Amino acid sequence: MAVCEGREVIRMLVYIAALGVMMAGIYAITMKDNIIKKLLGLSVMSNGIHVFLIALGYREGGVMPIMQDLDFQRFSMTAVDPIPQALVMTSIVINLSVLALGLSISIILYRRFGTLDSGKIRELRG
Repeated sequence: MAVCEGREVIRMLVYIAALGVMMAGIYAITMKDNIIKKLLGLSVMSNGIHVFLIALGYREGGVMPIMQDLDFQRFSMTAVDPIPQALVMTSIVINLSVLALGLSISIILYRRFGTLDSGKIRELRG
C-alpha cells in the first residue's frame, strides 16, 4: 500500500511540475516586453503542456500499444494510451514551426523598427 501511495505522490509531483513550467511560460508571455522572450515563454508553456499530456497517458507497467496477440482483454488493461503521445509529437512539430515563424517575424520587426520591445514598437508605429 505504501509503494502505491508513493507512486501517486510522484505522479502528483509531475503534474505540479508541469503546471509550474506552464505558469513560467505564461508569466514570460504576459509580463515581458521583449518579443524574443515572449516567444521563448510560449515555447516553455507548450513544453509544460507536453509533460502534462505525457503524464496523463502514463500507465505503470504498461506495454507498447501494439497488439501482438489476440487477448484483447489483457491488452486493454496493460497497454499505454497512444493518443497523448501522438498529440504531443504533432504539437512539437507545430510549435517548432510557430517558433520559427515568430523568430523570422521578429527579425523583420527589428530591421524595420530597430527594437524588439513591443511597447516601443506600438509607439513607433504611429
